[in-house]
Formats: sequence, C-alpha cells, structure tokens
Amino acid sequence: MMELSYNVEEADFEELVLARSYHIPVLLDISAEWCSPCRVLEPMLDKLVKEYEGKFVLAKVDADENMRIAGRHGVRGFPTVIAYSRGKEIDRFHSAQTTGFLHRFIDSFIERHASGSNATETVV
Repeated sequence: MMELSYNVEEADFEELVLARSYHIPVLLDISAEWCSPCRVLEPMLDKLVKEYEGKFVLAKVDADENMRIAGRHGVRGFPTVIAYSRGKEIDRFHSAQTTGFLHRFIDSFIERHASGSNATETVV
C-alpha cells in the first residue's frame, strides 16, 4: 500500500516529490516546528489526505532541517504548501487556511493533474 503522507529531505526530494508527481498529485507542505500556523494546518492536511483516499499524497518538509528546499521554492513564510503535478509546481498557498479553502484547492489540483493541465492558477 502506498504511503499517503511522508517526510521529505533534500536527498530524496527529486524521487519523492518530482518523480512521484508524474503518477499522482503531490502536495508539498514546507513548515517549521516553531510555527503556530503550521501546527494548525498540519493536522488538517493529515486528515484530508486520508479523506481523499489516495487521490493525492502529502510530502512534508521541515524547513529548519531543509533550508535549501525552502530557498529553492522562494518560501517567504510558513507554512507554504505547493501543489506538484508532472514534475512542476502548479499552485501554492501560504499560512493556515479554512477547510473549505483546502477542499477547493485540493479538488482543483487533482482535477488539473487528471486533465494534464500544469498551468499555474490560484484558487480562492
């Protein structure tokens, strides 16, 4: 059975995020332990990845341990959540969000992956 949620480090980023996103949409959560909004968002994302039953996977990056990943993504605040499909970023959001926002974001992200669209689009 495929892991729905897993930790990613710089050494395995290519395999666990970019390569995997060719087969299944990957939501990348870049956060830090000391970040209050991160502590709010993380359990919400953990619940949603289970709720969506394998329609996407959640890759988690500890920014303090993996500053190069955060830097490469131009992260300016935590958490930053980035949607990957077919090896490319297709959308992102920052900070904690409502459940409604997360559902709209994830639904759009999954739909674009299924349709093959990698155009960057922000869901409101």
